[in-house]
Amino acid sequence: MAAGALSDEQVAAFRRDGVLVLEGFSSAEEVEALKARMLQIVEDDFDPAAVRSVFSTDEQTRKSDDYFLDSAARVSFFLEEGEEAQAAVDKTMRLNKVGHALHDLDSTFRAFSRSERVAGVCRSLGFVRPTPVQSMYIFKHPRVGGEVNCHQDSTFLATDPPSCCGLWWAVEDADEGNGCLWAIKGSHADGSGVHRKFVRGARARGEPGADPDSPLMEMDGELPEYEVSKFEPLPCKAGALVLLHGALVHMSYPNRSGRSRHAYSVHVVEGDSKHPWLKSNWLQRPEAAPFEPLYDTGAPADGTGAYVQTS
Repeated sequence: MAAGALSDEQVAAFRRDGVLVLEGFSSAEEVEALKARMLQIVEDDFDPAAVRSVFSTDEQTRKSDDYFLDSAARVSFFLEEGEEAQAAVDKTMRLNKVGHALHDLDSTFRAFSRSERVAGVCRSLGFVRPTPVQSMYIFKHPRVGGEVNCHQDSTFLATDPPSCCGLWWAVEDADEGNGCLWAIKGSHADGSGVHRKFVRGARARGEPGADPDSPLMEMDGELPEYEVSKFEPLPCKAGALVLLHGALVHMSYPNRSGRSRHAYSVHVVEGDSKHPWLKSNWLQRPEAAPFEPLYDTGAPADGTGAYVQTS
């Protein structure tokens, strides 16, 4: 079996549930190398006095943030919410995450994100031109790591038709105590599709006559209310890879424990001609830094792979 290839049973489980936990996908040494590299990036490049962008699940915070928009082709630092986090002596403790182009710009993260095993997973899911468009290193620090409200990844990273798939690695053990992922299994295929899109507003699109005080980004649509009882925890050990369908409803609770929950995620979309990247997406690369596919079979996707498209 090719490196990273999924079994028929695993493909069927992903198609059914919209999520698949692959324990031991990466070694402890591999994820420890990611963690060490990230701590070095923070030490070398993060100046708390120069960063004011706070990652928030409150969309209003992001709607007026040029720094957030510009992070598409950069390695940018996003602060954790709350006075306790920002009062920390250790500057790493002030960070919520680093993104959104680690997979392209840093050699350690690039090699990890573009390995043959990652390509093998994408082949198993039926991608013909899998294209990483976003990456994030998430800290989820002890006691201050914030909640991530329920969402669908295709809300933020849209093609037409939708094709986003999240690859989420546990850099450290993740459990209910320190803020592991929770998901509604099967929600990707319940017929309701992708409920919202996070898009550039008229000002960010450069439209003539746009109100200079209007939001740079807008949330188009509403997310339904979900029953808490429908969410299932996805605990996993360091090195596990969690695959998340772009329409899967998922979330994570705050980390109230004394343990951190570092994670690394890459979001991949189908990059063939039948799945155009929407110009309305908040995340847009400059012409000098285009998206780079993992591989290209040269054939358009025929819809027969494991990836279940939703509208």
